[in-house]
Amino acid sequence: MLGMKSSKTVAVIDFETTGISPATGAKPTEIAIVLVEKNLVVDRFQSLMNPGTWIPSHIEKFTGISNPMVAAAPSVENVMKQAFLFCKTTKIVAHNASFDKKFWQVEKEKIQSPSSIEDQFLCTVLLARRVYKSCPNHKLSTLATYLNLKANSSFHRAAVDAEVTAQLYIKICNNLDISGTFGAIDYDKLLTLQKSKNKYR
Repeated sequence: MLGMKSSKTVAVIDFETTGISPATGAKPTEIAIVLVEKNLVVDRFQSLMNPGTWIPSHIEKFTGISNPMVAAAPSVENVMKQAFLFCKTTKIVAHNASFDKKFWQVEKEKIQSPSSIEDQFLCTVLLARRVYKSCPNHKLSTLATYLNLKANSSFHRAAVDAEVTAQLYIKICNNLDISGTFGAIDYDKLLTLQKSKNKYR
C-alpha cells in the first residue's frame, strides 16, 4: 500500500522508550506508525529497536519490553531510517505529542540534516480535551473505553497505542465534520483547534 501515500496522508506515531526525555539520556525501544488517508488506515510500520542502554525495571513492567527483547533487535539508527523513509510526511499525529516529538526530532537530526520544513505535530490529548470534555480523563485507555475504540491487546506497546490513536484521530475528524462547525475538517484546522483555550463542546 506504499503507493497510497499523498500530501493528504498523516502519520500517527507512538514511541516506547527507556525514560521520559532524550535530554536525560532516554532512548527509544519501539516505534509504530499508522498512516491515515481520508480517514482510513492505509499502511502500518512497527519495530523494536536496541537502544544501546539498559531499560530500567519499572519501564520494563510498564511497557512489557525487556532487555532481552531489545538485545536481538536492530539498532535505533537502522529502525529510524526505515521509519523516516516509511513516513514521508511532515503531518504527524500522536497522543501526548510533546513526548513523542522530542524523540522523533532527536533521531531525525542524528540521521539527516534537519528539513527546511519542520514536522507538524497534532496532539490527540489536546484535541480530546476540547472535543470530549465529558470524558473522565483523556488518557488513551480511558478514551478508548469512552468512545468504544478497539485495542487488540494491552496499552503501552507502540503498535497498540498508535492503532488506537489513529482510531481516535479519525473519530475526532468525523465528529467535527458531522457538527459542521469547521466545514471540511483538515489538519491545519485541527492544529488551530488544539491551540485554542476554549473547549469545543
